[in-house]
Amino acid sequence: MPALAFISAVFVVGFEQMVQWEYGAAGIVALLLLTIGIKAKSPALSSIGAVMLAVLVSGPAL
Repeated sequence: MPALAFISAVFVVGFEQMVQWEYGAAGIVALLLLTIGIKAKSPALSSIGAVMLAVLVSGPAL
């Protein structure tokens, strides 16, 4: 199982780096809100993070 945990951690870090590179600080904040909301079982935080990510993804490319 340690190999699975390592692979999972590498995937998460890679995904965070991709979000930061593509969407900047707003993407990281949105991902952070979504993650905290899910872990804290807070629908408000996870919804705000999900909406922020959706707006960033669907917005015009710079």
